Amino acid sequence: MLIALLTDIHGNREAFDACRMEARRMGAQKFVYLGDLIGYGADPCYIVDCVAEDVAQGAIAVMGNHDLAAVGGASPYMNDAARAAIEWTARRLDKAQRDFLAAMPYTAATLGEGGEQTLFVHGDASAPERFNYVTGIDTAERSLRAVEARVTFCGHVHRQQLYHVAPGKPPTFFAPTPNLPTPLARSRRWLAVLGSVGQPRDGNPLACFALYDDLRGTVTFSRVDYDVDQAARKIFAAGLPEFLGERLFLGW
Repeated sequence: MLIALLTDIHGNREAFDACRMEARRMGAQKFVYLGDLIGYGADPCYIVDCVAEDVAQGAIAVMGNHDLAAVGGASPYMNDAARAAIEWTARRLDKAQRDFLAAMPYTAATLGEGGEQTLFVHGDASAPERFNYVTGIDTAERSLRAVEARVTFCGHVHRQQLYHVAPGKPPTFFAPTPNLPTPLARSRRWLAVLGSVGQPRDGNPLACFALYDDLRGTVTFSRVDYDVDQAARKIFAAGLPEFLGERLFLGW
């Protein structure tokens, strides 16, 4: 099955629609959302409604720290702009949308034909409810060692990364080529950090998503152009912190 993986959408309708359209064009049969549906962007209600509709049809969605904060849960530290965006977002969500966000689990997993587990989580899998970041070899190792899954997918960092570990060896960072399937060798365990749909932070403003072929055992990291001007204009018009719109043009 070809699975589309989207994370850190952050209320960015334009980026979200562009990624879903491209994923479907590429043959995606199922969608998985790895948290932070909302926060920062001006279209939280639209995103939550679309994801809820997908989940009703068999998609998977897990909890992100912004999702949790928007429904009153305890979340890690947020800067002033992020907190302002969460407060703005929370005032616009209706009961059904809040209930959907509140019900999302911290993790989800699927089993392949050989019984191998694939894990979906927003941040570091060693403590999903703490939303720790995977930023390098040390934090990747902590996440990899904490689970039995052969492949783990996460987000939270807003930068695309890929790590693998062989038995008895330390993890290794691997830089995948964009839009080229990367084989996930079955002799190793893998951790893929997917980057952000709605607010990339690697100096590239193109939206991020990935496709996982669980039969062939490959992951493809993709970038998609979208209407950044429109997404930013909506942020400015909503009275959200201007920085949240300006950074979309920079990918930072």
